[in-house]
This record gives sequence, C-alpha cells and structure tokens, in this order.
Amino acid sequence: MFRRVVVGVSGGVDSAVSAYLLKKQGFEVCGAFMKNWDLIDESGYCSGEQDWEDAQRLCRQLEIPLEQINFVKDYWLEVFGSFLKDYDAGITPNPDILCNRHIKFNRFYHHARERMNADAIATGHYAQTNFGPFLENYSPHERVRLYMAPDLIKDQTFFLSQITAETLRRTMFPIGGLTKPLVKRLASEVGLDAYARKKESMGICFVGKRSFQQFIAEYIDTKPGPFVDVDSGRIVGQHAGLHHWTVGQKCKIGGCLQPYYVQRKHHDTNVIDVVSGHDHPLLFTDILYTEDPVWINVPPGLEQGQVVRCFFRFQHTKPLVGCTIFQSSVAHKGQLLVKLDHPLRAITPGQYAVFYRNEECFGSARIVQPAPGPL
Repeated sequence: MFRRVVVGVSGGVDSAVSAYLLKKQGFEVCGAFMKNWDLIDESGYCSGEQDWEDAQRLCRQLEIPLEQINFVKDYWLEVFGSFLKDYDAGITPNPDILCNRHIKFNRFYHHARERMNADAIATGHYAQTNFGPFLENYSPHERVRLYMAPDLIKDQTFFLSQITAETLRRTMFPIGGLTKPLVKRLASEVGLDAYARKKESMGICFVGKRSFQQFIAEYIDTKPGPFVDVDSGRIVGQHAGLHHWTVGQKCKIGGCLQPYYVQRKHHDTNVIDVVSGHDHPLLFTDILYTEDPVWINVPPGLEQGQVVRCFFRFQHTKPLVGCTIFQSSVAHKGQLLVKLDHPLRAITPGQYAVFYRNEECFGSARIVQPAPGPL
C-alpha cells in the first residue's frame, strides 16, 4: 500500500540507517533535511551546515534525492517563541516535545504528503507501532498504537507523546526495534561507518556550545528578586530572574550551612521559594494537575469517567511510576488530576506527564502545578 516514503535525514547515524533500510526494503525513498534554526553560535560555527553536508553525502551514497525544507519561521513561532514565553513566566518547557508535535510530525508530515507526494514519512526515532517498522501490518480499520523501543535507554516515546494518531498511522520507524549498538554496527557493515563514528548531538539544539544561563540571558531581560527560605520566611539571597532557575535546582547562595534548592517560583511577585537540603519534603509530591491531554489513544475507561490506572514519567530517563488518573472535577473539563503511587522529586510546571501501560504510550499532558509535598 505504501510505496513512496520521505525520510527525515538529519546527518546522523539513526536517520542514515533508516534511509538505508527503507531502500533495502524496496521503497521509493526521498530524503528531506529540515532546517529549523539558522543562527551561528558564539564561535562563528553553525553545526547545521555540517549536518546538511553529511545529509547530502548520505543521499548521494544511497542514490536517493534530497530536499532541504526551511522551517525556520515555523520553528521560531511554534517552538522557540513558546519556549521563551514559558521561561519568562517562570515555567520550564520541553522544546523537544514541542518540536516533534509542531514541526517534525506536523509541518514536515504535511509537506511530505502534500508537496512531495509521500505515502508515508519515516524518521530515525527509537519507537514502535503496532503496524510494524515499515507499516507492513497496516490496517485502515485498526487503531494505531505507539510502543516503547526495546532499547529502553534510547526509547523516544516520551518525546513523541504529543503527536497525533493521524500522523502516526503513516509514520515508519525503521530502527525502532533495534538497539543503538546494533544500529552503529549495521552502519559500519554497510559502508555508513562515517555516520556511526559521528558524535551524537546532545542538549537543546539552539543553545549550541553556550551555557544555558548565557543563552537565555540573550533573550530575556534580567529581573532580580529574592530567594526566600520557605521554612523560616527569611530572604537568604538574590536571583537574577525566574528564567535562570528550575524546580529542584541547587542555588548558589553564599554563607549557608546547607545548600538551598528551588522549591517554587512566583511569577506575580518574582520570588523564588527555596528549601534547605536536596531531599527536603517540600521538593516531593504525589499529586499533580495537568492541562488538557493530547491522546494518541485514550486510556480505556477514562472517557466514561472511570478512574484509570497506568504508569507515569515526567523525565524520559526516569523509571515509570504507577499512578491513578482522574478527570479533574476542580479544574476545567478535560484536565487531569494525577495521583502517583509514591512521591517524586522536583515535578516541574511546564514539563509533561507522559502515560504508559504495557509498553504502550497513550499520550501526555503538560503539568500545570504539583501539590506541595506528598499527601
């Protein structure tokens, strides 16, 4: 059913092996390189240019056409603009989830389908669907489901938790069932060893080699305010702005017997509440509220008003924690109240509550506010 596939080529080993496997399977493969950011970093070097050269070399080697798609304006408006707005309000966003939702699995998907005549898209993400890595089990009458990858360290379902079922139905994950070491070994075996040796990109793409503090200071004005010890009510120091700090972060405050950690940020007063000690009880909570969720599949029973059991994480590297989901009666319709089986540290407004059961990722919802302390 699916013949023409447009693969997102980034210049890295994961997309390189994905493109190779697609061609080996007999698909008509086209490459697409997404240009999302165009500023040169402080040393005058733009890593995106090297990635573009690597993508061109790959597609010449595989003998597939390559198109560069400029999403700089879309990225600025839909990802980076939201990122700055949240940080200025004292909220900690996740740009990777936003990029997947708005750019890779929306703008890119529709560009590939409407302008490149693609039957499906493919990416180098470590994730799986019930339709198989090449949509070989596709059924127009069956719901698509997103499943975790076998390589739990590289699993990227967390970052894919806000994409739509419509896009997922026509998305291939050729390496989703493989481990990273196997992908690198396969790349070396088929003549793509240059990509296997390439250093993997880490962190937020637009920050570059700068520290995050240096980067964010270029876009958001300094707004000094006090650090306030929650237990004593005393002012124990001064900060340069809410955007420099996130919940659970260690504060650099001189003259203290124990280090302080951010417990909560107040946008209206510009106060940062801090607590003494890494494991202070107020840094932990087992109840949180979310915005309206984005579901790939709604957990069974939730639409009927039932209490639903599943698993939760708000950081992709952390273990899953059992939880109970309620449709919130104290918030707007559709928003969720989540009760965790045990308290977690530094649950942060703006981050995402991602929900799982039996390796299936149902979707996610942005965290509005955790309750202070375990209840």
